[in-house]
Amino acid sequence: MNGDRFYTSVSYVLDQAGTIIEGVEFERVKIATDNILRAKQSFVYGVGRSGIVGKAFAMRLVQLGLKAYFIGESTTPIVEKGDAVILISNTGETSSAIQTAEIVNRVGAHSIVLTSEPESSLAKLAEVLIVLKMPEKINTDFAPLGTLFEDSAMIVLDGMISEIMERKGENDESMRSRHAIWV
Repeated sequence: MNGDRFYTSVSYVLDQAGTIIEGVEFERVKIATDNILRAKQSFVYGVGRSGIVGKAFAMRLVQLGLKAYFIGESTTPIVEKGDAVILISNTGETSSAIQTAEIVNRVGAHSIVLTSEPESSLAKLAEVLIVLKMPEKINTDFAPLGTLFEDSAMIVLDGMISEIMERKGENDESMRSRHAIWV
């Protein structure tokens, strides 16, 4: 065991994620960021590994001093008109995400969708659609299941955090003061 497969896999994922992220339309990211900054509170939702990515994003929003919640937690309040809701789904066909988007739209909140499928049911419900276009052929030996989508979504959302930091005048030190382990 010399690490060849490990380094090949990491290189493959990094290269593919870079290409995927280069295809993201920044104007949509800007609109999504505007919605988050204007909202009284933000909510994030995803299932499985997309949900884990979503929870990390919600945590960063809180560390930026924003009210943010992950939908499905027992202490999450209800979504209200004007709130921002970020929904993450590779296929855009996750039934609970679609149902959540329908509720979000019905109450008048802003729906922000990250998906790889621009024609999916979830994408059609989005006010702001951020598409992470996957390669036509994925080498699943190095990036199984939804790896490329999840890793790319995490990077895109972290890029949004940096945009929000700049616009709010936040920095690492101010965010650290809201970090749970430092309180």
